[in-house]
Amino acid sequence: MCGIWALFGSDECLSVQCTSAMKIAHRGPDAFRFENINGFTNCCFGFHRLAIVDQLYGMQPIRIKKFPYLWLVYNGEIYNHHTLKEQFEFTDYQTKVDGEILLHLYERFGIQKMASLLDGVFAFVLMDSANRKVFLGRDTYGVRPMFKLLTDDGFLAVCSEAKGLTHITHSMSSPPKITPFLPGHFEVFDLKPTGKVESIQMDRFHCCTQEPNHAAYDTVERLPSGFVPETVKSNIRSLFENAVRKRLMAHRRIGCLLSGGLDSSLVAATLVKLAKEEKLKYPIQTFAIGAEDSPDILAARKVASYIGSEHHEVNFTPEEGLKAVEEVIFHLETYDITTVRASVGMYLVSKYIREKTDSVVIFSGEGSDELTQGYIYFHKAPTPKAAAEDSVRLLKELYLFDVLRADRTTAAHGLELRVPFLDHRFTAYYLSLPEEMRQPKDGVEKHLLRDSFKGLNLIPDEILWRRKEAFSDGMMSVKKSWYNSLQDQMESEVNDFQLEKSPKTFPFLPPRTKEAYFYRQVFEKHYPGQAKWLSHYWMPRWINATDPSARTLSIYKPDKDQ
Repeated sequence: MCGIWALFGSDECLSVQCTSAMKIAHRGPDAFRFENINGFTNCCFGFHRLAIVDQLYGMQPIRIKKFPYLWLVYNGEIYNHHTLKEQFEFTDYQTKVDGEILLHLYERFGIQKMASLLDGVFAFVLMDSANRKVFLGRDTYGVRPMFKLLTDDGFLAVCSEAKGLTHITHSMSSPPKITPFLPGHFEVFDLKPTGKVESIQMDRFHCCTQEPNHAAYDTVERLPSGFVPETVKSNIRSLFENAVRKRLMAHRRIGCLLSGGLDSSLVAATLVKLAKEEKLKYPIQTFAIGAEDSPDILAARKVASYIGSEHHEVNFTPEEGLKAVEEVIFHLETYDITTVRASVGMYLVSKYIREKTDSVVIFSGEGSDELTQGYIYFHKAPTPKAAAEDSVRLLKELYLFDVLRADRTTAAHGLELRVPFLDHRFTAYYLSLPEEMRQPKDGVEKHLLRDSFKGLNLIPDEILWRRKEAFSDGMMSVKKSWYNSLQDQMESEVNDFQLEKSPKTFPFLPPRTKEAYFYRQVFEKHYPGQAKWLSHYWMPRWINATDPSARTLSIYKPDKDQ
């Protein structure tokens, strides 16, 4: 996890522009560098480094003697870089950095095939000064963030977070749009002698429903075909374990967020098991956050004891959470209601990890609910086809919601997040299964995933079959949810008159509650006029929902021990 920043064709002095790059310094606390580009005095790369792989030669932009005309900054991890190096017999490797593989792949195959062969999470800016081209690309689910600003006259600015672009100086009379770069896509720009650019191609290189091109070279070879339940469950286990195993690539200590729900428990248990097999020299640390009597804290404690992790509990009060809200919205760059609610706990637990432990690479369970139809509203899907389509919609929108939350809350404290449930092969396989197979069954969401791990004693049975509890809900007791505390506080922060006038104050996505109004107010304070970074609020479907919390839905049933 790092912070990348690049300018092409700046009309302003670069030393002035570079101050904007410092706004994402939290993403790379280990080192930073600004570098001008030979022959293009108004172009520049900026890089904030969190050293995870090759601590000696991992500084960026990456340049190697074999291809002196290529410049690369990227944020991410390429899990199959060794496999690709051997497969295509790339010689003259100069570093041990996983990202060097991009240069060799690009030189041999071009940008589209290069991007499609990468098994990992990434956002990159690649410049080819010999052919006068600039390329941008982002992984399938947007696990690694990237924003761009492009003016009418061809000035391009790119950054890991939008906050690094909001004060860039440009020649346009009206502010240019800052937009998130679309996941699963690459863009090609012509680079003019002036350093300005012109976009000439924008294409998708991978969609979540397709088997990825890199699967042909994966360590898990061809899986048994067919939809016999036992075969399917065995394939799910193999691919999930492989997804966790490949993400062990790190020279820094690995830990895991553990809410005590199904997803984080499967990740933590598999991680502990594989860490022993790989003979890691330290125990895996797990981290839970919540009020002392919260369902998550109690369930996570049970799982940690069962799997034998070095467990840490971070207790927090509603008052501490409320104090953090503005800081959280600043880091998130969104005002989506459920995203803000869930981010407070993740932000505070990440702060604890950074300050009190030496774990830097953090595993988490994001992506499972979208992939395996884990939200309880899926019980109300009219047809299996509708449920399957909504699952794909949610996966494609992850970069606006859960993946955004997971990245920003951890990156704010210089941690690197890893999300095995969003492994390309695992997701493509799961989405290829019959629609009926993936639906909730016997009143239980994620039935297929749970059933796949039944009888293995990987996690306690009561956790394997624990009902879905939203992270932001499970941190507090059922008696008073976290969202209730937030709403109570906002009663005194926003008055009735303000809420009544909200459609005039905020014509785009006007807030309908005082809580939503407060979030929007804080967002506009830090990012005025940028409301369109969010296209819509996250809300449950097929049910008359007025609030995103699962606990407000008529079909919500808490576990008996809550």
